[in-house]
This record gives sequence, C-alpha cells and structure tokens, in this order.
Amino acid sequence: MKKHNIIHVILTGGVGSRLWPLSRKSRPKQYLEIFEGKSLFELTVERNSAIADKVIVVGNTDNCHLSRAILEKKNVPYLDIVESTPRNTAAAIAFAALAADPDDILIVTPMDHIIEKKELYDEAVNEAIQKALKGHIVTFGIVPTKPETGYGYIESKGENVLSFREKPNLETAKNFIAKKNFLWNSGMFCFKAGVLLDELKHFQPKVYKKAKKVWEHNQDGKLDLDLSLEIPSISVDYAVMERSKKIKVIHSQFLWSDLGSFESVYDYLLSKGHPVDENGNMVIGVQNFTAFIGMKNTILVATENANLVLQKEYSQDVKDLYNELETQNSELLN
Repeated sequence: MKKHNIIHVILTGGVGSRLWPLSRKSRPKQYLEIFEGKSLFELTVERNSAIADKVIVVGNTDNCHLSRAILEKKNVPYLDIVESTPRNTAAAIAFAALAADPDDILIVTPMDHIIEKKELYDEAVNEAIQKALKGHIVTFGIVPTKPETGYGYIESKGENVLSFREKPNLETAKNFIAKKNFLWNSGMFCFKAGVLLDELKHFQPKVYKKAKKVWEHNQDGKLDLDLSLEIPSISVDYAVMERSKKIKVIHSQFLWSDLGSFESVYDYLLSKGHPVDENGNMVIGVQNFTAFIGMKNTILVATENANLVLQKEYSQDVKDLYNELETQNSELLN
C-alpha cells in the first residue's frame, strides 16, 4: 500500500467537561499545553506523522482555529472539516470518509489520548492497516490493567468481537477483568473509506444520505447548519461497530489513557514527576505555596477565575458540576 493512501482522521469534538476549570469552551482540554509543554492534539498529530502523510481534522467552529495553528506550525498537510453543529461520531467519520477516496485507509483517533510504548502502538497500527486492506473495519482494544469504570469495553474471542459494553460499575468491571477476554474500548478505528460508508449506508441509510448531502454542499470544508441538523445524531459504535460483520479487534499492549478525568491526569502527571505531598495531594495550575491539612489524594486545580478542590476518586463527578454551571449559563465555562 502506498503511504499517501493512509489518512489520519482526528476527531476534535467535546469540551472536556470533566476537566473543568482547566478545560473551557474557548480552550478545550485537547489544546491545553500541560503535557510536558505540548497539548494532547499536538501529541496525537506527532504520534501518527510517520504512518500517514495527510491529516483530516473534523472539528467545530469553536476549535478549528486552534487545530489549524498547530498543524501549520508543524507543517503537516491537512484538510479541515468544520462542523456547524455536533452530530456525533457516525456523521463526523462519514464526512472524513466522503472526503477521501474509497480505497484510502483511514486511521481514526480521538485527540485526548496519552499513549506510551510507541513501538507497540506502531505495531498495532500496522496490523490494523493490513486487516483494513482486506476489507475489515478494525477497532483497537486495550488490554486492561485494572477494573476501570470510566471506559467502555469490548468482549472478544481472538480477533472477533462478541459484544461492545457500556461503561460498567466497579463490580461489573471486576468481572470483566476476571474473564480475561474483555478489552478497554479505545475509540480508535482503521478501515477503507468505502467499506465504512457501505456499512453506514446499509445500517443507517438516513445518516449516510444526509451526511453525503451535507458534504456535497460544503464550502471549503465548512458544513451547512440547516442541512447538518437533518442528520440523526448517533455514535459510530451504535451505527456500525455493534452491527457490522466486518469488525475485527486488535489486542493492543501499548500504554493508553484517555485523560478524561482529573484522576487520569493526576496519574499521568505523577508518572512524569509532578510534585505531590506526603499524603498524595497535588496542585495543578499554580505555583503558589499550598498546604493540605487533614487531606489525602486531594487535587487543587487553580485557574484565573475559578478553582476546584476534589478528592481524586470523585473525578467523574466534575461533569455534574459542569452541567450545573451550564444550566446557569455561567460565563465560567467560556
């Protein structure tokens, strides 16, 4: 396969509500330069630059300028698809596939992952490309290291997918781990553009038809709002992955975290030498002397106009606070 037929598709939707107040609508988590001076978006581009020589970014009007600035700084050839309204991942991926040639191999990744052991990542991607060339739609399962409740799971038998599972409670997650054939669902995919579109057309003809119409009316990658609102909002998991007979899963051994919560950010920063006190308390975002008395595993997140204090194990609850601020139409989200 010629290298130029491999396209890296980056989905940049989402505001990172569980990382408020660091993550704001004007600068979502994927653009925060808190990972050794780089952002998650920049790390995602770098990680795949040797595999693909073209990038398609599917983003929105709020973040497209942030993506462009990084891609232009790194001198990466790219196509920018700007959604006027979010229509979930089935439509986002369909736009990228429609922008490519049917035989192009697309490697689809979110932009909020930290991945280490890159040699194992490269192995997994190359294996996925080989399967995609044979007409399979490949998903990347991560061999789990603990019973994680923040991720979806893939039940597998070898390379075959038995089922996709939603984020479980702790007891269910422990059962998954004990069975040894469950993988974390990374949300990464690899396929021929035409194969994915054929499956979408078969299982979700309305999504396919409406997305195609929107793409045909794009203006330099910008998508029409009124036409976009006609697209059913559905994830690619529900639309295709859970229904297609062409799905294969790769058991990936690289180290992976989706950095979707302050607990995962805490663990990552700790692994990079970020200071904590003797009780595991951490400060993010400010250099001021901070003392924690009578607290353990507490995170202080400081920004210019909002601070957050939380115990690490309650990280998933930040989303509830974000939603509450959203109902108040708070300027603290901007």
